[in-house]
Amino acid sequence: MAFDAPWNWLSAGWRDMWLVPEISLTYGAVFAGVAAALVGGLWLLEAQSLFLALASGFMLIGPLAAVGLYETSRRLARGETVGLGQVVAAGLAARGQLAFLGAVLLFAFMVWLQLAFLLLMLFFGGGGLPPPSAFMQTLLFTPRGLGLLIAGSAVGGLIAAFIFAISAVAVPMLLVHKTDAVSAARASLMAVIHNPKPMALWAGLIVVMMAAGFATLLVGFVLAFPLIGHATWHAYADVYGGSSGGA
Repeated sequence: MAFDAPWNWLSAGWRDMWLVPEISLTYGAVFAGVAAALVGGLWLLEAQSLFLALASGFMLIGPLAAVGLYETSRRLARGETVGLGQVVAAGLAARGQLAFLGAVLLFAFMVWLQLAFLLLMLFFGGGGLPPPSAFMQTLLFTPRGLGLLIAGSAVGGLIAAFIFAISAVAVPMLLVHKTDAVSAARASLMAVIHNPKPMALWAGLIVVMMAAGFATLLVGFVLAFPLIGHATWHAYADVYGGSSGGA
């Protein structure tokens, strides 16, 4: 696979997004709304210091949330009609295995949040967290803040890399193959191992687009989330031949 293949996936995803904007942008708006609700909850709880942990962990559950977008691109590739009701129900045929994979991703998300709490306590201890207004300054310009940033980035990066590897193409595979979640996760891991450079580029592009979503006060998710979802289907199709499957 060519190193620049992810750019082709994005191009195909962009095309799909505007073929059915009513579906794509609805998914994007819902994703942005959920993100806003979680951020608002942290704000009300005065736990703004966990925003970075939330931003990192939120990407762990994205692959399952985009299942309707994968189905949309699958139907478009086959020249079939696409309706919002059809794609919302796309996971029903594989609901057991999708639910199992979703539980794994959710568990990873919860583990990451718990580790984030532990790291905060480890570096800030009994002194308590800095006030929200001073958190970024403390994080970037104090020894304990830099320690937290480095340790948190390392731990979060390892978890995110593992989750990306087992989920990069696992959910699209479950849509079109009668297989189990473990086999789909293994196939996804093999796809990443056999194509390390393009998959690393793809992971980097996802991080950039998700970061842009947060940087635009979540509005960017309306476009970024469906674009990533549609492109992920084309990544799967490029690696495993779409609905025809095969390794």
